[in-house]
Amino acid sequence: MLPITLIAVILLAESLSPMIELTVNKAGLPIAMVGVVIAIMVLLPEGTAAIRAALNNRLQTSINLALGSALASICLTIPTVAMLTLFLDKPLALGLAGEHIVLLLLSLFVATITLAMGRTTILQGAIHLVIFAVYLMIASVP
Repeated sequence: MLPITLIAVILLAESLSPMIELTVNKAGLPIAMVGVVIAIMVLLPEGTAAIRAALNNRLQTSINLALGSALASICLTIPTVAMLTLFLDKPLALGLAGEHIVLLLLSLFVATITLAMGRTTILQGAIHLVIFAVYLMIASVP
């Protein structure tokens, strides 16, 4: 059932992408922001549940939700999109710009430190949020 629901989410995102693309163009943002908006929409339910769990002082549940959501998105979405591009005869570009590679490596390094210590702090969470904010700022600059 998981691949079927994933295909449904991807097709829904595909149907919403023209409207999102029009809005992004009107705002004067680069076309890459369409992917960011769609990714946020796909991850919003699990992200909201993870934030609620963190606010209720259930950190392990929060981390499990957040990491499970990210892994499902990465490990299931990319292969599904790759297969759909083969069937639909569309080009596939998964490359990252240099500044995004630096942010990816930085976030992986910070995540390793955060999870390896056994306890997380507000400062480590703030660092992750700053890295995410920098990513959004770089992605939104044309």
